[in-house]
Amino acid sequence: MATEQELSDFLKSVEKRAFKRSVYHVRNDEAALDIVQDSMMKLVEHYSHKPPDELPMLFQRILSNTTLDWFRRQKTRNALFSNLSDFESDSDDGEFDLLENLDGSDNASQVESAEKTTQRAQILREIELEIQELPARQREAFLMRYWEELDVAETAAAMGCSEGSVKTHCSRAVQALNKALRAKGIQI
Repeated sequence: MATEQELSDFLKSVEKRAFKRSVYHVRNDEAALDIVQDSMMKLVEHYSHKPPDELPMLFQRILSNTTLDWFRRQKTRNALFSNLSDFESDSDDGEFDLLENLDGSDNASQVESAEKTTQRAQILREIELEIQELPARQREAFLMRYWEELDVAETAAAMGCSEGSVKTHCSRAVQALNKALRAKGIQI
């Protein structure tokens, strides 16, 4: 079990690097600071009973998950507000009536769209499950490179490894995902 002093020393030692990593990911200093602070709080709240040698990996995982959560929230927020703008009124009085803007004559395309949306959601869920099955370093490299769209150098800096290691991890992750998804009949 980590003592308060060990926990405090650990958090001080990773603070700057975690902040830099978060800034690389989100490209926003304030959001990066929030992510690091949330990650530190989660580590203290849920894992302070762990031995000190387990803290670095736990913190990295928490930081990665908190960053992914931030991106998901941003994506949802952006989708919500961009979709609400579709309902803005064209009239000069600024009033909006949803019933006037709905067009029920295109039900066939709505059903087809719903089917495609459901199918896409199922495929994405399968992909997410397979990504979770990847070894930790492969998963981390894959998500940073292809989901967060960091370049090889940024990913290497965030992971604390060489660029060659990042390329190797990504290549192995892509091969493993391809094999697992093909086994499930999913062609990408």
